[in-house]
Amino acid sequence: MTPLAPLGGAHSAPPPVVRATAVPPDMSSERVLGVLLDTLDGVVCRCAIDGRWTMRFVSEGARRLFGYAPDELIGDDGVRYENLIHVEDRAPVRREILAAFAAGGRYRIEYRVQCRDGSIKWVLERGMGVRDEDGRYVTESFIEDITGRVDARQRLAEAEGRYRSLFENSVIGIFQTTVDGRYLASNGALARMYGYDSPEALIADLQDIDRRLYVLPGRRDEFKRQIAERGYVSDFESEIFRRDGSVLWIAETAHAVYGAYGELLYYQGTVEDISVAKRYREQLEHQANHDPLTGLPNRNLLRDRLQQARAFVEREGGEVAVAFVDLDNFKVINDSLGHAIGDELLLVAASRLKGCLRSIDTVARYGGDEFVLILHCDGAADTLPRVFERVLREIARPVQLGGHELLVTCSIGIAMLDGDQGVDELLQNADAAMYAAKSAGRATFAFYEASLNSAAVERLHLESALRHALERGEIEVYFQPKVDASGRACSVEALSRWAGSEFGAVSPATFIPIAEEVGLIESITEFVLRTACSQAAQWHRAGFGPLAVAVNLSPRLFRSGAFVAQVALALADYGLPAECLELEITEGTLMDKGVDALEQLQALKALGVRLAVDDFGTGYSSLAYLARFPLDILKIDKAFVSRATEGTREAILSRAIVTLGRDLGMRVVAEGVETEAQWKLFAGAGCHEFQGYLFARPLSASSADAWLAANTAAVPAATPIVQSL
Repeated sequence: MTPLAPLGGAHSAPPPVVRATAVPPDMSSERVLGVLLDTLDGVVCRCAIDGRWTMRFVSEGARRLFGYAPDELIGDDGVRYENLIHVEDRAPVRREILAAFAAGGRYRIEYRVQCRDGSIKWVLERGMGVRDEDGRYVTESFIEDITGRVDARQRLAEAEGRYRSLFENSVIGIFQTTVDGRYLASNGALARMYGYDSPEALIADLQDIDRRLYVLPGRRDEFKRQIAERGYVSDFESEIFRRDGSVLWIAETAHAVYGAYGELLYYQGTVEDISVAKRYREQLEHQANHDPLTGLPNRNLLRDRLQQARAFVEREGGEVAVAFVDLDNFKVINDSLGHAIGDELLLVAASRLKGCLRSIDTVARYGGDEFVLILHCDGAADTLPRVFERVLREIARPVQLGGHELLVTCSIGIAMLDGDQGVDELLQNADAAMYAAKSAGRATFAFYEASLNSAAVERLHLESALRHALERGEIEVYFQPKVDASGRACSVEALSRWAGSEFGAVSPATFIPIAEEVGLIESITEFVLRTACSQAAQWHRAGFGPLAVAVNLSPRLFRSGAFVAQVALALADYGLPAECLELEITEGTLMDKGVDALEQLQALKALGVRLAVDDFGTGYSSLAYLARFPLDILKIDKAFVSRATEGTREAILSRAIVTLGRDLGMRVVAEGVETEAQWKLFAGAGCHEFQGYLFARPLSASSADAWLAANTAAVPAATPIVQSL
């Protein structure tokens, strides 16, 4: 008796069928048969085809399979086997058996049974209908437990269903292709990715992957080569054609599938559309290798281009020149007109440099206002000079920016590439040649010579020594007096001086730019500020009167929000009245769009200090800032003073500046006064204070004490005090 046959089934050999024949009286044969029946992993049974399907014979296997002893299942009084069959399977089992009996054939049925302990098992019953010894219709069959087999089959079906669902619903393309380049299978995601309505349309149309799919010829061969070498490809990136001719970037991950005898059957794998990621990576790569302002190659890409240039020379011959280009007066424009105008000027310079070179050459932005050119040349003696003369002319052409006509020149240093130089050495040589061009008067070019390196090395040593100058006590503060129209001292300016054991006395014009460049100016300025406040407080206690002391602020220091607190702390530590401290700021700092100058100046004014604009008249800024910012003092640049004589344009401009300052309620100072004529001219124009070698050079603290002691009383205006040290 038996039930429901799901999908497929086992293919084991049919069990022996017990025929209705006489059993010989040979007891040993009966014993052997009994042993065999008892040891079978299943149940041998005979069942009457009657209303109750009565069991006539059941082997000992029933105890192991159903939990019932054979005698509990046999006869009219036994447990009906049909009751063991799952209720849902009883009718199908009965129909299957009767149909086989009617056809005179065998049957094979899978169904569920409920065992004595309540557990459910799947069984397979195989048998046929026969007549027994009494001529009655019976079934003789073999029933075996296939629960494990059915469970495995169900798990496999579930896994196949999940795989089919993943295959059909995945957002990632999935494929199988033949070795010769045809699609065997595709999911919907891949079809849509390639521009087809369905997988069937893709498979039917895309019959030659090598020629129809890949943009770059040979990609399919490379795909196959990598799989042959490694057995797989991972993130195999290619640009491909979609059905409509548009292109996209894909990444394939695939492996080879082999048959039982090692033959290559097909390739299968996945495809992802990486077009967005590819563009993003390209953007990141461009950003990593190009200057964000000009779009030119940056230092990273420059080094790569130099390596390529070296390889080209080794392979093809010829020469390569590397040139450092520095804009001569860029800093003045950038500080005066602000960074926005400075950036526009850099863009103009970059465009003009590119216009001077060929496509095989390179223009890179090295940093700030420095550019590097890589030029391939044929070795003719006049080629490079002609190129660099053109560069000088192009850069020097006036440019209109922000309502100003600007004139910028450049200095160029050139080094020739040879086989023994590293990239760093080559750039260092070109940089040294550029500084030589600046020393020669700017707006010119110079070729590298070995002697130039000594100057570059000296600057590095100078920078190294400056880093330790403060801690070694080598930085000193000198004081240059300022006098009123009568020649009486009214204030002093604190100036930093460096006298080291290695280099001796180093000019501020040399070490201050280095300090600005390497970030030491903050600590040096704080040292000068505190020393000046301390010294001014001592002079007050010594009876020199309300003598003011002036300290210069660098643009870099002025960008620090902490500087206002440093000033307040220095005044408090030394007990100096705030009105006795003057802070001198350049025009460029006031006009720097990267600094909130107004807010910081107002904070300083709130402390009570006086604010001065230094070197007035040298920048490109609008005079409007004189009214906008809370300034107290205007210092006329010494360039005006040195050239001003009666009747000259400089004298007229100087008087105008003095009048402007006075009308704005500012105290006007003329700096760089070296002659009596200059003193009288600016005194007559209405200047309040005067500073220069006519009165005193910068003095050490002890020398300043003596000078102040001798010059605090009024001196007739016609007799200027002259001090030469």
